[in-house]
Amino acid sequence: MRTVNKTGPAGRSAAMPAPSAGAASRQAILDTAARLFRQDGYAATSLRAIADACGMKAGSLYYHFESKDQIVGEVLDIGVQRVFDAVRAGVDALPPGADLTATLQCAIEAHLRALLHAHDFTSANIRIFGQVPPGVRASHKSLRKRYETYWIDLLAGLQRRGEIGAGTDLRRTVFFLFGAMNWTTEWYDHKKSALPALAGELADLVANGLRPRPAARPGRRAAQQGKP
Repeated sequence: MRTVNKTGPAGRSAAMPAPSAGAASRQAILDTAARLFRQDGYAATSLRAIADACGMKAGSLYYHFESKDQIVGEVLDIGVQRVFDAVRAGVDALPPGADLTATLQCAIEAHLRALLHAHDFTSANIRIFGQVPPGVRASHKSLRKRYETYWIDLLAGLQRRGEIGAGTDLRRTVFFLFGAMNWTTEWYDHKKSALPALAGELADLVANGLRPRPAARPGRRAAQQGKP
C-alpha cells in the first residue's frame, strides 16, 4: 500500500497509509451509482450506465461488486449510516441533562448536516427505497429500524424526565420528524437560511408541541365538550 507523509508534532513527518487504487475505484463507483440512482431511479440505472459514467468497462465493475443489487444495497446503507453516526456523535457531546429543545436542536442539526452533505446517497435512499427488490429492501430495513429506535429511545429518556407529555406517541413523533427533515433535500437552500437556524426553528416547533399540558378542570372540560 502506498503511504503519504503527514507533518506530525514538532514538524516530524509521519507515514500515513494512502487509500489503495482499488478502494478509491470502489468508492468512485458508489459515488457515481448514488448520483445516478438519485437522478434516474433504480430501474433506469444499469450497470453499463454506472460503468460509462465512471469511464470504465461494465465488466470491470465485477472486480468490486458481485451485482447491481450489492451496489444499491451499499448506497442505501451509506445514506443512513452517515446520518446515524453524525446524530449519535452530536448527542453524545451534549452536556448531561440537556433539555428537550437543546437535544432536539442538536440531533436535528446533525441529521440535516449529514443528510445534505451526503446528498446523493441520502437522496437516493429516499427516492429508490420503494423501488429496489424486496431482498435488498429487507436487508436494509434493519439499519433503518436501528436509527428509528435510537430516536425513539432518545425521546423516551426525555419523556421519563417529564419534558414530553406522557401520552405522546413517540414513534409517530419520530416519523413526523423524519418526514420533515428528509424533505429538506428537495427544497433547502443554504443561501437563504443557515442550517443551525433551520434546526432551531424545527426543534422549537416540535418541543412546544411535545411539552406536557396542564389538565383541564372537570367543569371546564365539560363546558368545552358541550360547545356546538
